Amino acid sequence: MRVMVLGSGTSHGIPAVGCSCPVCTSDDERDKRMRSSIYIEGEGGEKALIDAGPEFRLQALRAGIKGLDAIFLTHSHADHIHGLDDVRPLSREKPIPVYGNEQTIEEMKERFSYIFGTKWGTAQMGGGKPRLSPRVVDKPVRVGGLEFTPVPVKHGVLDILGWEVRENIPPEEVSPKEPGKSFLYLTDTSAIPPSSLELLQSGGAASQRCIIIGGLRERPHETHFSFEEALIAALGLGAKEIYLTHICHSHSHAEIEDYCGRFKEKQRPLAEGVEIHPARDGLELKI
Repeated sequence: MRVMVLGSGTSHGIPAVGCSCPVCTSDDERDKRMRSSIYIEGEGGEKALIDAGPEFRLQALRAGIKGLDAIFLTHSHADHIHGLDDVRPLSREKPIPVYGNEQTIEEMKERFSYIFGTKWGTAQMGGGKPRLSPRVVDKPVRVGGLEFTPVPVKHGVLDILGWEVRENIPPEEVSPKEPGKSFLYLTDTSAIPPSSLELLQSGGAASQRCIIIGGLRERPHETHFSFEEALIAALGLGAKEIYLTHICHSHSHAEIEDYCGRFKEKQRPLAEGVEIHPARDGLELKI
C-alpha cells in the first residue's frame, strides 16, 4: 500500500497565524505543516482518508486525489474533521462511508447539521453538501483488500481512535519473516490503554513495519505525547520505522531530525536498526 502524509502539523498549522517565530518564518519547506491527515492507496486501487482537516481541499489538489472509498476519523476536533465538506466532488457518484467511534460520529452530525439533519432542522435536499454515510465502528472494517482496525487510545480525558491498516495477503504468500504489510496511525495520543496494547500485540506487533505517531513537542503536554513518549511507545509496539506527526512550531524539521538521532543513540540497543524521523507534508511511504 502507499501512504501519503497530507499534513503533519498541530491544530493551528504552521506557519501559525500572527506568529513570527523562527519555525513559522522558516524558508525550509519541511517546516510548512498543514493539519494532520493521511491518504492511503491499496494495491487493488482502494483509496481511503484518515481525518479531513481544514486544508483538505489544498491537500487533495496537491496529492492528486481523484476518489475516496472511505473516510476514517480519529476524533471530532476541528483540525481533524472541518474539511469534510470539501469531499463533496468525490461523493457525487455514491456516498462515502465515514467511520468513527460513537462520540465522534454524533459530534460530526451536530457540527454538520446541514448535511445530516439534527435537532436544528431537517437537512436540505440538493447540492451544496457532500454525500456522507456515518458509521459507528468498534470492529475491523474492510475496504477492498485493506483492513482498518480501530485502536482505542486516550487524548487527555477524551476517548479517540487510532487506526491499524493491513493489506490483505493470501496465506501462501506470507512468510514467517514477513507476516504481512501493515502500519499504525496514532495521532493526538497521550496514552495507550492496556487493552489496546494487547490488541496490537495479539495482531503481531512485529508486522507493524511503520508507525506514524503524534509527538507534539519535546516538552510534556497534558493531552499529547511528547517526542520521547511517542518514540518509546512506538518502539514498544515493534516499530521498524517511526514518523512523528502532529508537530507544533516549537521545533524545526532539522531540529527534530537531530533529536531523533540523539534518541536512537540514547535508546541503544532497543532502537538499533529502526528508522526514526519527523514526518513532513507530502511524505510518501510504501508499506
